[in-house]
Amino acid sequence: MNKHFGIGALFLTLLAATLGAQGIRPAKWAGQFYDSDAISLSSQLKDFLSAAPQKALADIVGLIVPHASYIYSGRTAALGYGQVQGRDFETVVILGPSHYVAFQGCSIYPRGGFQTPLGTALVDEDLAAALMKESGFGYLADAHSQEHSVEVQVPFIQTVLPNARIVPVVMGFPNRTTVETLAQALVKVRGRKKFLVVASTDLSHFLTKKEANTVDAETAGLLQNFKMDTLLRLYLRNENVFCGGGPVLTVLLYAQKLGKAGAKVLGYADSSAAGGPEDKVVGYLAAAITSAPETKPLLPDLNKEDRAELLKIARLAVERAVKNHSSPAYETQSPRLKVPGAAFVTLTERGRLRGCIGYLEPVAPLFQTVMQAAALACQEDLRFDPVSEEELKMLDIEISILSPLTKITDPGKVRVGTHGLVISRGPKLGLLLPQVATENNWGREEFLKQACLKAGLPPDDWKKGADISIFEAIIIH
Repeated sequence: MNKHFGIGALFLTLLAATLGAQGIRPAKWAGQFYDSDAISLSSQLKDFLSAAPQKALADIVGLIVPHASYIYSGRTAALGYGQVQGRDFETVVILGPSHYVAFQGCSIYPRGGFQTPLGTALVDEDLAAALMKESGFGYLADAHSQEHSVEVQVPFIQTVLPNARIVPVVMGFPNRTTVETLAQALVKVRGRKKFLVVASTDLSHFLTKKEANTVDAETAGLLQNFKMDTLLRLYLRNENVFCGGGPVLTVLLYAQKLGKAGAKVLGYADSSAAGGPEDKVVGYLAAAITSAPETKPLLPDLNKEDRAELLKIARLAVERAVKNHSSPAYETQSPRLKVPGAAFVTLTERGRLRGCIGYLEPVAPLFQTVMQAAALACQEDLRFDPVSEEELKMLDIEISILSPLTKITDPGKVRVGTHGLVISRGPKLGLLLPQVATENNWGREEFLKQACLKAGLPPDDWKKGADISIFEAIIIH
């Protein structure tokens, strides 16, 4: 049998539309790949996991685990699952290669559940639907009916994450477009649920023990160093490196898109360790895939004198704009104010907003940014009439110095009172400074809703794929 597809498999093109659903999929491989008796299976899994280190790594977003019979690869798989046992993942997206049916793209199981001797793991229908929508991939019943690469992961998930739901995904013919499309779709739906991505794969097949160990060590090195192009090239050339190339490449790319990605190999074994012949071994690897937010420059370190000078600059700019429609010729001696910076200037009159304009990006030295924003806020904010000369003495000025924007996929990371929000979709963009939520006593969801409305988007668009970025600010008044 070809290591990717079974003999006689029909070539099927997967349509983007959903073709139907199988509901509860019965356990096909119980009694072959794993024990069919619930008590024996549970005992075996607990034995595997008791020998595996647990929760040593932070920021785990994915696992790479084998999918052979448990007698051969169960202990290796447990090294991966031990890292996530008891964590707060709501859903597990299982990516498995197709061994029996040939088709293009991916088949996403939309509803129902997967039955095992341990019970039925329910499908997260909302997340499955969202993933189908964002990726354009649909559902092909034949892709799931016989596939073991997904099924053998389910008892492990039922044991380490008993309350989690699943989204089974079978990947067809490998190609760059499929990998990139699925990885990007996973990023887009990440804010809906806290989910784990499991890539199901074995390594080299039927080499001698010495040859397999050498080849697999090279594959592990490429994986840990995120040599995506090399791995994809080897896989597309049908090199004997792994059978689940699509799932592996997808979880690696997904982690990279989220932030600073890492891959740690947790263990390796081959089938000879369980009594298989040494002249024809299969390699097994477990790895944890992590992704931490990219670190960005902190807010500028402004002293008391710097802050007072910025207020002086803002007021001078407002007065010059109102009285003379010109800008002041001003130079600062502070090196900190000469560094490019992003800032907003907010004008209020007796507590009433009178103008607010600024720059999200550091387009000019900070003192010039404040000067320009102040002049625009008093004359060019289209929500208000220009400030008159009679109002100057009654104006209060507040300056917000912004940190760089950080794009997030999990709205739960928004901290009210600390973060400002930028929500956008296409040309529509809404910005709210951190103090706005505090002043209005908004919670996180209301803050997100109001940012959507500010952008001219539906109030719940933050749940439906709108881009969300956060920032922090130094407030000077």
